[in-house]
Parts: sequence; C-alpha cells; structure tokens
Amino acid sequence: MKAHQRPIHAVSMWVRRQPPKVKAFLAVVSGMAALVLIRSIVHDHDNLFIAAEAVHSIGISVLIYKLTRVKTCAGLSLKSQELTAIFLAVRLYCSFVMEYDIHTVLDLATLATTLWVIFMIRFKLKSSYMEENDNFALYYVLVPCAVLALFIHPSTSHNLVNRIFWAFCLYLEAVSVLPQLRMMQNTKIVEPFTAHYVFALGVARFLSCAHWVLQVLDSRGHLLVALGYGLWPSMVLISEIVQTFILADFCYYYVKSVVGGQLVLRLPSGVV
Repeated sequence: MKAHQRPIHAVSMWVRRQPPKVKAFLAVVSGMAALVLIRSIVHDHDNLFIAAEAVHSIGISVLIYKLTRVKTCAGLSLKSQELTAIFLAVRLYCSFVMEYDIHTVLDLATLATTLWVIFMIRFKLKSSYMEENDNFALYYVLVPCAVLALFIHPSTSHNLVNRIFWAFCLYLEAVSVLPQLRMMQNTKIVEPFTAHYVFALGVARFLSCAHWVLQVLDSRGHLLVALGYGLWPSMVLISEIVQTFILADFCYYYVKSVVGGQLVLRLPSGVV
C-alpha cells in the first residue's frame, strides 16, 4: 500500500468499525463542515444550484457514453429511470401552469434524455439489462409520496390539484434513486460508468441541498416563511436533506474506491 493511502485506509477502517449511530453522527458533522467550507468559498449561493445542474449533466453524459459506446445497460436500474421520468413529467406540467422559467427548459432536456435511456434499456440493450436484480417495488415510493402530497403541499393561490402534483414530484425526486441503490446492493459489484453516474447524482444533490440550507441560514429563516405556511416549507428542506443522505453512504465507498485505485466498486452488505 502506498504511503499516502495508509492514513486514508486507517481512517476508513476505523469508520467501518463504528456502530450505526456513530456513523450517522460522523456523517452529520462532515456535512456541517462541508457547508461551512462552501459558505466561506462561495459567496453567491445561486452558483451552487448552477453547479448542481452542471454536475448532474456530467452524470447524464457518462450515462449516454455507457449506452452508446460501451453498448450495455448492465447495472442500471430501469425502475429508477422510470421514477425519474415520472417526477420530471409532473414537474414540467407544474412549471408550465404555475411558474415557467429556465429550469423548465433544463427539466425538459433531462426528461428527453431519461426517456431515451428508458428506450435503450427496454429495447436496444435489453439483453444486458439485469432485470432479476432490479426488484424494488415502485409502489413502496409512489404510494407514500402520493399520500404525503395529499396532506402536505404548497399553500399558494394555484389550483389545489396542481399544488398536490408539485408536492408529489418533490417527494418522489427525493427517493427516486432507491431502486438504483437496491440494484447495486443486489449485485455487490458496480462497474465504473454506473458508479460515476450515481456519484454525480450524489454530488449534485449535495450541492442543491447546500444551496437551500445556506439560503435559509442567510435569510435567518425568512426563506421558509416565503415558501408558505404549515409543514410544507419544512418538507422542502427535509426532502433536500433526505436526497443527500440517501446517497451519502454510496459516495463514501466510491471515494474510498477511487483513492484506493480500484476500477470496480465493491459494496459491502448493508450500504443501502
């Protein structure tokens, strides 16, 4: 083992031996430290949202390369892509009827790419699709998100149905990656392009979460009031945090694998 890798290996082994509560505490502390660092470096927090979109685009580019050049969809979850298409389609509808802006155009481009990925997995590259490992039941996330949206949604002047749809796509986005994580846990070994794509999602969602958290801190909580009343403002922030923590464990093992010079990521039991 190289000299510069020994401290990293020692730290990773120490973290792995800790009980779940200690690991959760370390994750929270690490996240807070990262937020403090970002706050001191990035003065315009809107740039964090732009950076999140850019990283997400890089992840999609890796996915396109995998499907067009490598010509395999092994390791990719069709169900995660379908959930992504659902929340993007709902969010596009809400954007058109509630508030049209530049993010609507970005969502349209992302939806078109996601539908293309679904087409490739279902038809062009179906022989390499690992369907037996993509066994996450979609109703586990669709039903809870729909029920939650019925009771907790924006308190704006828009049509009630549109407000429920908006809440639904927010909640669904937070958990849409779960089938992909389950599939990787089933296979235990994640090939590089899939790992790069999921890591890009994790970084993008952390940057998006940092954007919201820092905006709330800088406005001293006034931003939450501006989002409406009731539980909805808090759920917006909680959804962003949930998205980040869902992928945090995977990102840890990804970074550890890259530092260790491993081309293939091996996930231990219990990561997802």
